[in-house]
Amino acid sequence: MSESTYTVTGMTCSHCADSVTKEISGIAGVQKVDVDVDAGRVTVFSDGPLAAADMAAAVTEAGYELVAS
Repeated sequence: MSESTYTVTGMTCSHCADSVTKEISGIAGVQKVDVDVDAGRVTVFSDGPLAAADMAAAVTEAGYELVAS
């Protein structure tokens, strides 16, 4: 299992976390999503590495911005 942590801006509440979790969970291979709203971090557990474009698209669809690392 692969673990990746991303920085996401704009999240302020549990609804934000739910939206981001829902969109990222829709990416093929994603097993689990942990969102830390206060830190602005999202940790994704997946079958393998995820494409940066897929992550960015999911976060954008949820209404937030993925910070490039």
